[in-house]
Amino acid sequence: MAAAAPKIQRILLKLSGEALAGGKPYGFDRPAMQAVAEELRPVLAAGVQVGLVVGGGNLFRGLPAAADGADRATADYIGMLATVMNALALHEALETAGLPARVMSALAVTGVAEPFIRAKALAHLAKGRVVLFAGGTGNPYFTTDTAACVRALDIGAQLLLKSTKVDGVYDADPVLHPTASRYEQLDYDEVLQRHLGVMDATAVVLAREHGLPVRVFDMHSRGALARIVRGEAVGTLMSPSASDRSGR
Repeated sequence: MAAAAPKIQRILLKLSGEALAGGKPYGFDRPAMQAVAEELRPVLAAGVQVGLVVGGGNLFRGLPAAADGADRATADYIGMLATVMNALALHEALETAGLPARVMSALAVTGVAEPFIRAKALAHLAKGRVVLFAGGTGNPYFTTDTAACVRALDIGAQLLLKSTKVDGVYDADPVLHPTASRYEQLDYDEVLQRHLGVMDATAVVLAREHGLPVRVFDMHSRGALARIVRGEAVGTLMSPSASDRSGR
């Protein structure tokens, strides 16, 4: 029996830098990056266009550095460069796996990445290439969550997907509280009012103001990404209001 056709044609996937480190405390893990490629393979084969934003936490974290006395703007720029390194590493893993990809950076890094130009990004997506958006927004004081929302809106993504270590949003940390309950659906006002912390407040407000649905899921669950684009309710859906919770 043929696989069900995707109900979503364009997504923006947000990965943490730690997702590229596997079980290592820092750096890159080749099998972890290969696993990302294998999760993307059936999605791309189904004709879904994929943009991707990856954090830099496996290499550098700006906020802790600033808390230790570093200049906040400088620390954020270092963090943005860490996302460029992660995008380049993941790009190589995707290309090695036979998945065409391009790196576009909001920071000018001539020779290793294209500058972010919206029209070129859309052209790459139309050709079936994974577009890896690096360098955050190009400005300090913004997280990669916010950068992911911005890029999702830039490319007209129907859904922003945020991969986490657990299978959705819980009312407490499920690692520390085994009886914590998972939300299947939330609206953005609930996320903000309950201080759930799944995304920073700037990203949540941006998604809410532009009607961008976000699904939080566990990328380590094999096939989860493919199920989501087929319209299955995987993880937790955050949507602008209680009246818009379809996940499309």
